[in-house]
Amino acid sequence: MNKNKVIRSQQLRFMVYTLIAFTLLFGMFGAIIFGQIQSTLYAKTDSDLTASKRWLETGGAGAERGKEPIRDKYGFPPAKGRGLNPRVIPLLWSDGHIANAEQIGFITYNHYFSEMSFDPATIGVISNVTVQGKYHFRTVSIPYPAAEGSYVQLLVNVDPEQNLIDNFKRIIIMCSALFILLSISASYMLSRKMMKPIIRSWDKQAEFVENASHELRTPLTIIQNKLELLQTMPEKRIIDTFENIALSLSETRRLSRMTADLLTLARADSTETQLEKQTIELDEFVDNVCRPYKEIAELSEKSMQLRLHSRTRLKADPERLHQLLVILLDNALKYTGEHDSIAISTYVKENKAFIEVSDTGIGISEEGLSRIFDRFYREDRARSREQGGSGLGLSIAQWIVHSHHGTIQALHNEPKGVIFRIRLPKQ
Repeated sequence: MNKNKVIRSQQLRFMVYTLIAFTLLFGMFGAIIFGQIQSTLYAKTDSDLTASKRWLETGGAGAERGKEPIRDKYGFPPAKGRGLNPRVIPLLWSDGHIANAEQIGFITYNHYFSEMSFDPATIGVISNVTVQGKYHFRTVSIPYPAAEGSYVQLLVNVDPEQNLIDNFKRIIIMCSALFILLSISASYMLSRKMMKPIIRSWDKQAEFVENASHELRTPLTIIQNKLELLQTMPEKRIIDTFENIALSLSETRRLSRMTADLLTLARADSTETQLEKQTIELDEFVDNVCRPYKEIAELSEKSMQLRLHSRTRLKADPERLHQLLVILLDNALKYTGEHDSIAISTYVKENKAFIEVSDTGIGISEEGLSRIFDRFYREDRARSREQGGSGLGLSIAQWIVHSHHGTIQALHNEPKGVIFRIRLPKQ
């Protein structure tokens, strides 16, 4: 599978998804604001129409006092006291024609309503109507009380409000266009940023598979060669082929350790491994772990010193913390020679617990310090193979420390050697 092609395809997918999300959010935001502004601008107009409609339906003057409703010659209540709002224009529709042109004024009639026709959809419902294609009204109609089949249509001119809405609509459209352009740029940059961890993971996975294949191939080749050699000598006794058998067993054990380490890292990557934390006395715990290694160091004519001065407790997984110390002590013993020294220190600084494992061994280069926790990295591959190392131990150590919310770093030890410094939170 072509890596670049897959990455471009995934980046394009992320970009499209992000652009759609931005567009939907801005569209919803713009629609909500537009609806709120429109309803706010029309609120007073609709209130006037509703009040006038109710006033006409109840008979207006006289009806409020329980008397026969008083109406003018067009059947409308006279404008006394709380009459029709001056903004409201009443049109009396009879047989599809306006019957009260005289009442509303012939100038107004000829200017606005001469070519207007009645729309039954406005009965009982406040809606918009456009007259002569340029004048905007809010309107509602009710049945005419004096003649069956006739209607009274109430209108309020809303040209100022409509101009504001149209201007706002244009602003929304221009902002939308600008926002889409900005969204395309932002989506592109975000998609590139989202792809960075994916590319890093891809590269790490490819490197991991390549390194794992190489590390597994070597011992398997040795085992296969030795077994094939034994197969050609069926008459030989075990004692005569002891060296080949011993080497095969050694490589088998190395394969077993490597497989266990790979499984540990795989579970760590998938967050499948759960820590079982307990309260431990740090100094006592480190002393118990280091005691057998101190004896091993003395047998190899190396000195091991314990400087345990933390006098603190940690909330940690004892099994994983034991594994961490074993990895560091094992490394120190592998890469030190006769008469070299190894020191294990514990102390508290800035309310953090520190563990240091230092040695006066062969040390590590500057480049090695920056890569020492990478999987399968080894400063001297030939020497590491002789010592049985796979380059996974320090990666596991780093995972253990990080899973305890701590940090681990490798430093040069003067005049030679290396220091591994671990910082962990106190209980």
